[in-house]
Order: sequence, then structure tokens, then C-alpha cells
Amino acid sequence: MTKMTSPTQIGSEDSGQSITVSQLRAELNGTGQTDEPGTAVSEVVSEVESSLFGTESFSFDETHVKSSLDELLLSLVALRTADTHGKQLLDDLAQEFDTILSPGTVYPRLHDLCDAGVLEQRELVKTKEYNLQDAESARSNVAAAARQHLALGMVLRAALEHGDF
Repeated sequence: MTKMTSPTQIGSEDSGQSITVSQLRAELNGTGQTDEPGTAVSEVVSEVESSLFGTESFSFDETHVKSSLDELLLSLVALRTADTHGKQLLDDLAQEFDTILSPGTVYPRLHDLCDAGVLEQRELVKTKEYNLQDAESARSNVAAAARQHLALGMVLRAALEHGDF
């Protein structure tokens, strides 16, 4: 039997499967709770771009986004407070990383992250929402990828400075 913790919450808070009546109503109406521009995802990407490139235009390369897709998906889920469903994550990748990926590329990665126990999937009325299940593992995966990218970037920078190009 489902435990109701309050008149506006459905499901068990302990299981992470709870949803509020307002979330359910928004889901049924198709309105959802969307983060407006300037949210954590946009702010993080903008802050990084401006600290590295100032006002200079920068565009992410799709190949690099794809090679770090798992870590980017974990980061997007961790940064969002709502709308962590696949369509919104696809929209985030397109808007913030200039990369249009097919659902056939993104959804299998989300499912693999769920199978690995890093993400959990919660089925709503019309969609599935993803949340961090193992935040420590997610943090470790993202940190390891960041170290790898930083080290490679520094090697490439040193090669540009010292190489005979």
C-alpha cells in the first residue's frame, strides 16, 4: 500500500517515488515545471565559457560532447531541480552545448546509467524523470572525466607552446 505523507504528496518519500499533486497536474496538462533561462545549467555553462573565452564566441564540438555524454547527462541531472526527463536533457544538450543528438543516442545512455545504479528512473504520466541514485558515484565519474580532460588539454597546450607547429 502506498504511504501518503501529506494530502498534496502521492507515494512514499522513503522510496524516492513520491510526486506532488501539483507536479501530477502539471504533467497531465503538459505544462511541467521548466527551468527558465538563467538556471543552474545555463549559469554554469555561461560562467565557464566567459571565464575561458571572455566575450569571444565559443562552440562545443559534437564529437567531444558525445565522448563525454554520460558525464554531461549526470551533470545536467545534478544541476536541474525539475524537468530531468529525456526531452529536456536533449534540449539542454542542444541549447547549452550546441549539439543536436538523437533520442537513440541519449536514451540508451540514460538507461545504462540507471542499470549501473547511478541514476534512477521515475515514471510519470507521460514521461520518465531521472534523478541521481548514487550521487557519490556520479560525482566520482564526473570528477574522473574532468581530470582526464584537463590533463589532455594541458598536454595539448604545452605541445602548442613548445612544439614546432
